[in-house]
Amino acid sequence: MNKRRPTKIIDQLGREAVLTSAARLFRDQGYERTTVKEVAKACNMLPGSLHYRYHTKEAILVDLMRLGLERAALAVTEACVNVSDPVEQLRRGINAHLKMLVTGSDMVYVLLFEWRALRGDARKEMIELRDRYEALWAAMLSLLAQHGAIRKDVDLNLLRLIGLGALNWVATWFNENGRYSLEDIGDFVWLVINSAFVVPSETSIK
Repeated sequence: MNKRRPTKIIDQLGREAVLTSAARLFRDQGYERTTVKEVAKACNMLPGSLHYRYHTKEAILVDLMRLGLERAALAVTEACVNVSDPVEQLRRGINAHLKMLVTGSDMVYVLLFEWRALRGDARKEMIELRDRYEALWAAMLSLLAQHGAIRKDVDLNLLRLIGLGALNWVATWFNENGRYSLEDIGDFVWLVINSAFVVPSETSIK
């Protein structure tokens, strides 16, 4: 006897299918040039059915960005769970963020470069969601400072802003078949951060 999937699971699967298709179109054609009708066609849906879920194209973009940030926050949180060392938390968080950037490329690309298309309340919500995600990184850096594991002359806010900006830019040039693997990039980023900002622990000095 086949068991029916719970409605919430079906709704989530439908949501992700729509947003994945929309992300591909928004990246290939640009948000402004893509129509709701084209999104519906890509999802094998009637325009009316898509309108029932999303009343405007902007609503699709907002939810796409919301899903992207949800995935990013989950990836970073799961990577750091049960890790007590703040330095290791940061290293794992960086690797999780990089992996999220390249495995969800269409959605991430739209998240990074199309948010300026939002206006009014939609833009305000997007900024709030972004700030909530960045708060995870602010907390990790603050924990490093509390443990004396980061140089005292480092501006944590600037480190977060510039660091995330550099990591996010990887999404624009990373090539799975290119010269550098994701592991190469992660190792190099950590080498730079560890060498420039992290204070060696007593055990590593001995």
